[in-house]
Amino acid sequence: MNGYREGMRAALASPLARSAGYLSRRLGRGGGTSLPGKVLLRAHPTAVAHLGRRLTGGAVCVSATNGKTTTCRLLAACLATDGVAVVSNPAGANLLTGVATALLDGTGGRRRERRGLFEVDEAALPEVVRQLRPGVLVLMNLFRDQLDRYGELEAIAGRWRAMVDALPAETHLVLNGDDPAIAALGTGRDATYFGVDAPALGAGATSHASDSTRCRRCGHPLTYRYVTLGHMGDWMCEACGDARPPLDVAVTAAEMDGTRGQRIHWRTPDGDAEATTTLPGLHNAYNATAALAAALRMGVPLARAATAIAGAEAAFGRAERVVLAGRDLVLLLAKNPAGANTTVQTMLLDTGPLHVLVALNDRTADGQDVSWIWDVDYEPLVERIETLTVTGDRAYDMALRFAYAGVDRTRIVVDPDPGGALDRAVAGVPDGGTLYVLPTYTAMLRLREILVERGAATEFWRDR
Repeated sequence: MNGYREGMRAALASPLARSAGYLSRRLGRGGGTSLPGKVLLRAHPTAVAHLGRRLTGGAVCVSATNGKTTTCRLLAACLATDGVAVVSNPAGANLLTGVATALLDGTGGRRRERRGLFEVDEAALPEVVRQLRPGVLVLMNLFRDQLDRYGELEAIAGRWRAMVDALPAETHLVLNGDDPAIAALGTGRDATYFGVDAPALGAGATSHASDSTRCRRCGHPLTYRYVTLGHMGDWMCEACGDARPPLDVAVTAAEMDGTRGQRIHWRTPDGDAEATTTLPGLHNAYNATAALAAALRMGVPLARAATAIAGAEAAFGRAERVVLAGRDLVLLLAKNPAGANTTVQTMLLDTGPLHVLVALNDRTADGQDVSWIWDVDYEPLVERIETLTVTGDRAYDMALRFAYAGVDRTRIVVDPDPGGALDRAVAGVPDGGTLYVLPTYTAMLRLREILVERGAATEFWRDR
């Protein structure tokens, strides 16, 4: 009887929710990536669990502070190689409402064979996992981000620990072994570990912005053979002997080609592989490796997965390249210290002077506390910056940060209006040159709207 009632509730709520999405698109309010889910969950709170049971190929959830959108895009390319329909949320609506919308759109119709792939917000993950019961759960990293919303990193780590403890034994974990907080979640579980096994790609010490640098078992400070990003790397505890677990899927080398991409070499249980991708930076080597590890676990042959990763394009705003007025624009989302520091290091791989547009907002999806910009190492950019434009709700905060970094204040162009700032920044770039755009999340969405209006980009929700 309960199953019958649930089915009836879904049957009544689904058409209303779909209509809400249709109207949202018709009214020009975006792709309807969250509104249908909100309507559906209001009428049917367990709709994700109900619709998830229609995924004959099971589901995989991907979560992290940084990289989940790109990793899902890469993994979707791998999974699509066998012809099975992939139900996903590629537009980045990663709360429970967004997952509900994706399931609503993807589980209708007559096609019977389907597999779910969902990017999930860190705070929303426990509830999504509780309802969806994924067969594979990919956890990539935890960094300090949106302190006003998430709280300290340890708060999210604690919730994830409780979530993992409640998972059924058959749920397989794909974990970043280089992140101590993530690696600890695999204790006593069926897990695949991925990471970077290439000392040449690392540094000798953690940066001042590193977050998780104490042993999860005994609290003693960790030591590192080498550090890759933030607090990630080949770590160990000299007090209790805990250490990075053996890596099942590992980057053994990566040749970086500035912001244009890289060639990644892997060691896997199925043999060695490599791929040339247009996604730049060591952070994207991690994203690609997470996708590869999950794909192998889900039965995708190694050669097919590597080829799919090589052919996948950047997600919107994540190393996305567009052309505007004869200039190349590279959109590099920078929304927390770890991600922004990685972006800075990636930009420095390019040669020549740098033309930079930085957009800082403090809206709910960005985090209203922007003090994190003082933990970003912008200083290495200073000698290379030819032109600098700042915009967004907190443009003057960002201008002050660059002034303290050493940029002459008379050379910082401040325009809180993103459209005007984009015009001024582009005007300062020579024909055929490159503008590096570093926006926070909502600032990136607004800049992309402007680029769409000018014909330089397409609306990201059209990929759905």
